[in-house]
Amino acid sequence: MKLSGGFDARRLRPRGPRIWRWRFGAALAALFATLGILLAMAGAATLFGHPPTLGNFNASTGAAIALLITGLLLLWFGVLAWRACRRKLRRGNDLSLSPHLMKKHD
Repeated sequence: MKLSGGFDARRLRPRGPRIWRWRFGAALAALFATLGILLAMAGAATLFGHPPTLGNFNASTGAAIALLITGLLLLWFGVLAWRACRRKLRRGNDLSLSPHLMKKHD
């Protein structure tokens, strides 16, 4: 049977989900991770005796520890969210086969 010239195989597959949400989420997560690094560095610098110019917010040791912990938590959350978004972006819309089915048998 001869295929007609107007046949398009892409019409047979369902449209994949839109990925702009996952890209936006990955960008936002990277921004959170960057902010976490900056806050953790500011808190650590204050603890080591070289406070950055953040005003009276990190003038004390307690505020510096709060900055450091907040920065580390924000970094941890940002990295976890970024990895989850990247995993969703890389997931293909093709069939999922078990790895042992793909092995070659000699």
